[in-house]
Amino acid sequence: MTRRAHAGEQGMTTSEYAVGTVGACTVGGAIYTIATSDWFNDFIQNVFEKGIELLPFM
Repeated sequence: MTRRAHAGEQGMTTSEYAVGTVGACTVGGAIYTIATSDWFNDFIQNVFEKGIELLPFM
């Protein structure tokens, strides 16, 4: 194959960047919403408390 055959397949187009950006922002927003929720905070706190109880030197 020649270089010209692959010229149209190099990189993303503007619409692909837009869709990728929207998708990344959506995932980031969902993670932020979950991470700042009271449920997640309580869950993480309980995990650390139970983990500390399992340590032999405490």
